Amino acid sequence: MLAEFLLNLNGERTRKKILVIESDDWGSIRMPNQTAYKSLLDLGIPVNHSAYCKFDTLESNQDLANLLEVLSKVKNAKGESPKLTANFVVSNPDFEKIKQENFTTYFSEPITKTFQSLTPSSKVIDIALEGADIGIFKPQFHGKEHVNVPFWLQLLTTNKDFKDAFDYGLWGLSKDIFPEMSKSVQATYHSNDDVYVKNSIATGLNLFEEIFGFRSRSFIPNNYIFPSHLVGFLSSQGIEVLQGMKYLLSPSTVNDSLVKFRRKFGRDSSGLTHLVRNCRFEPSEQGTKVDQTLKEIAMAFFLKKPAVISSHRINFVGGLSEKNRDENLIEFQSLLQSVVQQWPDVEFLFSNEIT
Repeated sequence: MLAEFLLNLNGERTRKKILVIESDDWGSIRMPNQTAYKSLLDLGIPVNHSAYCKFDTLESNQDLANLLEVLSKVKNAKGESPKLTANFVVSNPDFEKIKQENFTTYFSEPITKTFQSLTPSSKVIDIALEGADIGIFKPQFHGKEHVNVPFWLQLLTTNKDFKDAFDYGLWGLSKDIFPEMSKSVQATYHSNDDVYVKNSIATGLNLFEEIFGFRSRSFIPNNYIFPSHLVGFLSSQGIEVLQGMKYLLSPSTVNDSLVKFRRKFGRDSSGLTHLVRNCRFEPSEQGTKVDQTLKEIAMAFFLKKPAVISSHRINFVGGLSEKNRDENLIEFQSLLQSVVQQWPDVEFLFSNEIT
């Protein structure tokens, strides 16, 4: 637990036992269905090397309803339920239009259209807003889309595997599948083109507000990659809280490498509040167990830091494996019940509430 101890040393402290749950990737298509998964395997593309290709897909109405049910079952000493910050991308590629333009121009569709086109997901936005109304589920901004647009368009004209994946409605062939890639196609903001990055953030935040009816006040860049010199731009767009891991990964001007910037809890000189994820509940990807997560929470509280749990959407969706979803939900409920038993005075907050 030395790494966890060191992670919690820097930054501001609090006497309160605050628990924040942050969950990324909502709204993104990722692996469309089992047919696409099996077909890509047959083509020799090792999608089985990626937990996200095996288990992560667009959330359904039932997925979200199940998650809200688990959250609502658990109560702290004040009778309050846990809160989950759900970080959404707000658009997906429009595959048909991109194909019509011979892969030279990018087109996207808002997630409202993506959800409406698939009956099992047609009420996701409504259910998400119901969760927000009762104070247990809060959409926040994860990027305009979960694809690095310039890099992907380049790959579509030069790489057969990515073109084959495109034909099955997939772009997410990330570095766990092709480790030799210079960067991940999933990392929207791994770019030195400031105009592209700023435009994506600004238009994405406006679309988020149009979809959900409120402005997102926190942001987590997908793959934790964002140009460090543009962090101040986020404040100009209404962002007050930057979610993330121990490091912000910033694109270097040399090749496609990344520069690590150490982050710490609390406000920076611009007034932006930094949240650092210091706990994990990632059974689908990392195999984490309830006991491990509880130890990480205990360490955070011991060092007077908010316990910020990372738990991606992959753990809560069943479109590719209902068994994976159902087992994880049981474990998640067990985790939350253990939290309120060990720390009945725990305070649940959304990411945007820590400013």
